Amino acid sequence: MHRDMEALSAAGVPVTALRGAQGGWQLEKGWRTQVPGLDASELRALLMAQPRALSEPRLAAAAERALGKLMASLPGNMREQAVAMRERLHVDANDWRPVSEDLSMLPAVQDAVARDCRLSFDYTRADGERGPRVVDPLGLVVKGMTWYLVARTPRGMRTYRVSRMRAVTPLAVSFQRPARFDLARHWKRSVSELEAQRRRYDATLLLSPQASESLIRWCVATPAATAVPKDAPVGWTAMRVDFESEEQALFLTLGLGARVRVMAPAALRDRVAAELRVMSYAAHG
Repeated sequence: MHRDMEALSAAGVPVTALRGAQGGWQLEKGWRTQVPGLDASELRALLMAQPRALSEPRLAAAAERALGKLMASLPGNMREQAVAMRERLHVDANDWRPVSEDLSMLPAVQDAVARDCRLSFDYTRADGERGPRVVDPLGLVVKGMTWYLVARTPRGMRTYRVSRMRAVTPLAVSFQRPARFDLARHWKRSVSELEAQRRRYDATLLLSPQASESLIRWCVATPAATAVPKDAPVGWTAMRVDFESEEQALFLTLGLGARVRVMAPAALRDRVAAELRVMSYAAHG
């Protein structure tokens, strides 16, 4: 205890010893820790990243406690500003479309990443194949509301979606991180390579204003060089749409119903027509 008090005193915390039978240690009345160099703009930026943005309850609770301690250490006038800022910002982590991300394994993964210890877990791939993994966890990446683990394996660098991990166990075996490993640079390179490998499906659609507005929420759409047919309804536009696959193009086009016409390719137009004939036959028995 004496060593701890001496360390606090050396760090500038005003603690004094009170001698005698009723003695002890006393902290100077009204003293608060200070956050050096934190200006108003930095405080606003920090509070914009509210703990409520975390979708995992335990992480959000821990972050909320940490933010509370930070706010308690602020000078009076800055603390009042912080309180006012928080009252004027609300973060709703739930998307309009529910996202089923199970982050129950995230704390264990974070622990392994922080301590540079090897990690064991069961993993289910996107195609449903499941199997055990033992990796060197190098870092965590959040893309949107999805968490990924970047890890080194005997077969090279791999990326794992945390929500697909089960039975996560940090092992009592440490590892040496690769020299000069840069997580942000690695992720940027991986994303670029993935985008280059993904098969794309381009289509030219004639869309009503409402359909155009809906479609750009799902895909990359730009004005097409193709001229709008003269018989097109007023306000309709020709858009070049970048779909992930022909199946996605078919699904979304059918969903837009009478608010869309397929201009190209002919194969997509034929598939849409075939689906409509089947639907019409089913509806009329």
